[in-house]
Amino acid sequence: MKLKPTTLRTFTSLHSWMGLVAGFALFVAFYAGAITVFQPDVQRWANPHATPSTATLADAQQLLDEVLAQHPEARDHVGMTFPGYELAQPMAYWQDSDGTWLFASPGNTTGSTVEPGVAPLPELINELHYALGIPQVGTWLMGVVSLLYGVALVSGFVIHLPRLAKDLFALRPGRNLKRFWQDTHNVIGVLSLPFHVMFAVTGAVLCLLLVAMLALNPLIYEGKLMAASAAAMNTAPTVAKAGVAAPLAPLATWHARSITVAREHGDAAFQPGYLKLAHAGDAHAVVEITGSSPHALGGGSVALDAVSGAVLATQLPGSRDANHATLAAAYALHFADYGGAAVRWLYFLLGLGGAFLFYSGNLLWIESRRKRRQAEQGRAQLGMARATVGICIGVCVAISAAFVAAQILPMLGWDVAAGQRWVCFASWALCALWAARRAPVKAARELLWLAAIVTALVPVVHGIATGWWLWRSAAAGHGALFAIDVGALAMAFAFASLARAVARRARRDQPNSVWASTAA
Repeated sequence: MKLKPTTLRTFTSLHSWMGLVAGFALFVAFYAGAITVFQPDVQRWANPHATPSTATLADAQQLLDEVLAQHPEARDHVGMTFPGYELAQPMAYWQDSDGTWLFASPGNTTGSTVEPGVAPLPELINELHYALGIPQVGTWLMGVVSLLYGVALVSGFVIHLPRLAKDLFALRPGRNLKRFWQDTHNVIGVLSLPFHVMFAVTGAVLCLLLVAMLALNPLIYEGKLMAASAAAMNTAPTVAKAGVAAPLAPLATWHARSITVAREHGDAAFQPGYLKLAHAGDAHAVVEITGSSPHALGGGSVALDAVSGAVLATQLPGSRDANHATLAAAYALHFADYGGAAVRWLYFLLGLGGAFLFYSGNLLWIESRRKRRQAEQGRAQLGMARATVGICIGVCVAISAAFVAAQILPMLGWDVAAGQRWVCFASWALCALWAARRAPVKAARELLWLAAIVTALVPVVHGIATGWWLWRSAAAGHGALFAIDVGALAMAFAFASLARAVARRARRDQPNSVWASTAA
């Protein structure tokens, strides 16, 4: 297959501009997303004094009973996590009469607006992944970015399709750095194309679902879509109160019954994670139990009569309706919620590879517009180089700084959630400002060394704050703590290696380049 020169130029231009427009946001999304894959592990690492779960279903039952007795508004709708699901202790949550979410845990059932025992670090990184840290609007922005991302993928595939077999594994290192960067960019892009298509599609679905529903509601569904969405997304049927008091069945009964029902549907690995209870104390009380299924694409849920324990509805792997199957697949595929540790590590590497893809795309754009016959380069090339260094390397510094702050701030007695956000976004802004005021090659070298130092501090402050030095974590079998600390050291080594490579290029590269030490 051979494209006409005009067609090839059109797709090349489309690929370049879509990549540039969406590239910075996608770098942040992929770098943060690679870490988000291990969100439960980061949650355990960020709790300085977290201990293995010793809570039982009896503790969860006591918590539920106390919340329902002390907070009448929770009887309409209350949710609760089971012990060991993301958190060591069970946690109940509900909305008060003003719509404010309240949380309770064993020994603290008065209702607090702060989630007990929840470290804010994983959520901060997840916000960077799906919304760039921008409330609500950032989610919609990332949905649009995902659409642009899909256009860049399609156009890039069309560009390289004619020479796919010939150049797929052609890595040609040497003095021609543009060719080497191009080869590396192409290889990573083509080999990971199926995953990138999946990320683009699921990212658009998850970020723009509400926008699409609001747009289609008056046009197609005659204003009835929002009312019907609860039935389409929940497992438990919507029922009215009977007005007759009736005692709830024990929580342990719901737990065991959901496992039995899941096994009857062929899901032997189903593990309950959390429940949603409606109309507690009424004869029509309904409980929906959602859990994980490690060997299936997405978890499942079972809806029970909360009084008798009778099965009302199920949405389990292999027996879901189209709505639940689509949403479960989109979420599981996007966040690696299937397949165990091997799949999560694969997604982690794909996330880092995706971040490199967008970083290298910017470098190729700069290099392709280099003025080879004069030392002074164009303002567009300099601006793009400074933005690439400040935003991309800056977010690496910022996330590592947030990890460090997660351990230091509790020791100082400061507000951890607010402090982490200030540390993260302030350090990112300072990195971007530094890059804007320095020659690109100098800023890149300096910020890479900064990223190496801050990232190397991650296991150090963790050991100081908790006593869980990486060798102790390994000896005690705490694989998550050990992996995060060792991973931080590996990333620090990678940043230091890149800093040295940038310094070598500044000394040895052609002088007419934004990356040369003599660049204006």
